[in-house]
Amino acid sequence: MSIFSKKKLGAAGEELALATQLKTGGGATARKEQIVSYWLLVLPGFLIYVAVMAFPTVFSIFLSLSDYKGGKLFGGPNPVKLVGFGYYSKMFHDEYFYLALKNNLYIVLVSVFGQIPLGFFMAYILFRGMVRGRDFFQTMIYLPCVISTVVIGILWKAFFAPTGAFTDLVRIFNPTYEAGLSSHPMIKVLFVILWMYTGTYLIIFLANLQKIDVSVIEAAKIDGASEIQALRYIILPALSGVIVTSAILAISGSLKSFDLIYVMTAGGPANRTSVLSLYMYDKAFRGAPNYPMANAISTVMVIISFLLIGLTKLVERKFGGRE
Repeated sequence: MSIFSKKKLGAAGEELALATQLKTGGGATARKEQIVSYWLLVLPGFLIYVAVMAFPTVFSIFLSLSDYKGGKLFGGPNPVKLVGFGYYSKMFHDEYFYLALKNNLYIVLVSVFGQIPLGFFMAYILFRGMVRGRDFFQTMIYLPCVISTVVIGILWKAFFAPTGAFTDLVRIFNPTYEAGLSSHPMIKVLFVILWMYTGTYLIIFLANLQKIDVSVIEAAKIDGASEIQALRYIILPALSGVIVTSAILAISGSLKSFDLIYVMTAGGPANRTSVLSLYMYDKAFRGAPNYPMANAISTVMVIISFLLIGLTKLVERKFGGRE
């Protein structure tokens, strides 16, 4: 091999080594820039989550285990001391806690087994064109969802009042009816909740039904499938994930029901329409404030929410989802 060839090979090797070095260094630089970009994008949202969600949740659990009475400003003990699960014990021995919990479970049942099936049924009818005036019905059913909850509460409170329209209507069929003597005052609240939020699930299901190819349903009908069979074997499996998501939304919304009930009944009569959020509000802001008890109630609400959502996910795993 000539001296010229050796010099040529040596120069090529040096260029290859330099290119490899630049490539390795460039890869490390790109990786570093990627990590920096990732944190720049994630950090603001993460800090907001910690400030708005994580820290208040942890601090609430801490307060539920303490003797916090409002701090030095309100004449409470300073520093705050941990007292363990004493307030949880008091809460579980309070009959009004179980009454509020029972009412919350009623709302969960109405939401999951009332709003979701009814919303799906109405969405299916509109999707399949079984009634005329689809836009009109869609607007009317969804309309309560865009009206202020306080306004709706005031309207229904006036409707169910002793001198309201509901009393006059009932007295047409039962002249001896006396308003305010109902043994189940929670039924009125449950009816309003069913009427108010069904439109939300109507829109959710209608939007997802429109993703299904109508030709698949029509092909099944041509092959001899009935409307019920098309619903069972095509539409419901396609919407299984949406149904589970709707159930989670219904459960989480049911456990924090406050504004509508506060305006309609304020928990009365005799706390018979009280729910956990209203029970927590009473402990924190009515009469002598009991902040540890209120935070204990909120912690239990979070635990119940997680349990119900976990149960929903287990049902989804058992029956499977195809979406």
